[in-house]
Amino acid sequence: MTEETTFVIENGQENMGGEIVIAPEVIEVIIGIAASKVSGVYGMRGDLASNVNELLGRAAHGKGVHLKNDDNGLKVELYCYLNYGVSVPKVALNMQEKVKQQVLYMTDIELAEVNIHVVGVVPEKLASPSLEELFDSEEDE
Repeated sequence: MTEETTFVIENGQENMGGEIVIAPEVIEVIIGIAASKVSGVYGMRGDLASNVNELLGRAAHGKGVHLKNDDNGLKVELYCYLNYGVSVPKVALNMQEKVKQQVLYMTDIELAEVNIHVVGVVPEKLASPSLEELFDSEEDE
């Protein structure tokens, strides 16, 4: 989460009678969705609350995303798992680019940094036997 609770958008155009305020949670969701859709990303690292929410069927799109706002601008820390066999630098660079593009497009906020932390590599899942194969093996015994 950030030190500030909201982000005010100033795009240099004439004020039309109000301001646009974006909550940090909205930016976290945008970043989480953009990062998780990059090819080679298995998923984002969550905490206990986001894992429980997913077990209950609720999407936790902001998990693995931490924002920090300082004098240099908005910095993003992403914690993710990658698929086994992908090029880690290539996927990380794609994540940085995609996240920066989506945040700029959707909020008009330019990110100062997007730091990628690869916390694990997930191997391909072993093919689980089908029910028919299980019953066939039991009948043979």
